[in-house]
Amino acid sequence: MPPPLTPRRHPTRHYRHQHCRVRARPPIHTCTANAPLTLRPLGSGLIWKKTSAWALPKPRKRGIETKVWRVEQFKVAPWPEQEYGIFYDGDSYIVLHTWKKPDAPTLYHDIYFWLGLHTTQDEAGTAAYKSVELDDWTLPVQHREVQGSESPAFLALFRIFRVDKGGITSGFRHVAPDTYRPRLMHIRQNKSAPRAAGLVIREVPLSHTSLNSGDVFVYDAGTAIYQWNGANSSGIEKNKTAEFVRSLADSRGGKAPVKVYDEGDADAKPFWDGIGGQGPVAAADSVNDASAAAPAKSLWRLSDASGQLQFTREAQGVINRTLFDSSDVYVLDVGSEVFVWVGKKASADERKKAMMYALEYMKSHDRSMTSPVTRIVQGGADDVMASYLDH
Repeated sequence: MPPPLTPRRHPTRHYRHQHCRVRARPPIHTCTANAPLTLRPLGSGLIWKKTSAWALPKPRKRGIETKVWRVEQFKVAPWPEQEYGIFYDGDSYIVLHTWKKPDAPTLYHDIYFWLGLHTTQDEAGTAAYKSVELDDWTLPVQHREVQGSESPAFLALFRIFRVDKGGITSGFRHVAPDTYRPRLMHIRQNKSAPRAAGLVIREVPLSHTSLNSGDVFVYDAGTAIYQWNGANSSGIEKNKTAEFVRSLADSRGGKAPVKVYDEGDADAKPFWDGIGGQGPVAAADSVNDASAAAPAKSLWRLSDASGQLQFTREAQGVINRTLFDSSDVYVLDVGSEVFVWVGKKASADERKKAMMYALEYMKSHDRSMTSPVTRIVQGGADDVMASYLDH
């Protein structure tokens, strides 16, 4: 692993050497209104390290399309199209979605970097840095997605969204049924998918404590596959899960028989034995109470106009567009999510470190690190952020 890179620490100056003008990098300095903010590189200094591993084609003129890459040993590799929607919890991925509004020819681009719960700091840093590089040729809206807290917009990109255990460092690959690792999958309807006909599939611990009566679960033993339908699971979940299970069985040449049980069936012993024994099942998942008061909105400014990076609170409570200066970067905390707004005249250093400052802000202010974070370049689509402004 290469050693961490450290930014040069000296004031911003311009030097003339023959016909070249070079702008020196300002030092890292932090300043907050209420709390200290300590910065560190996101993954072995990768926030400053450029590589030649990025080979992303520009979006095609035809309009809507989705492309996926996985971070592999500090590089970004195309993910096989037949595996789109399948993610591993030990990896980081970049997803580019190109789309257009029905009544306009303009192409818009959303970039999602998805982080598995067990991804490495280096992989997370590579995904974040490579996403920033895309500013060079488009005005994308960037989204940080963390396993287990994916946004509806991200889930809507895949008919079936599935997270398995493993990753590039574990050398995962499909294996024969007789050597397959037993796993329990929690399956529920993906209401964000077109016509709400998709599935969200997550691997969970092999235990009755992982079950609930509102969803469907699949115990995959490799040589046999068992579907367990919670008493309150929907017909769509049951039917779509059955399709998914059949595809698993077909991928093994039909050598893995399928058995379906409903909650309460007396003959479900093979299923219970496989997950460690029968036990109490939790009630159907309830919708989280969203009525709790959200913290007051706050706006923070990242600027190196003074010759060093400073991060200060700009406003709290009432926030409107007049507070945003195109020469700087801003972090807007609306409680449920965080937005990073990059002015079109922001310096290269401000652009590169914008997301890192936002994440450190969340950490120092006790925000959930799995909360959605969206990075918007001035001039790009900002409809969602605009809905939180007081105009």
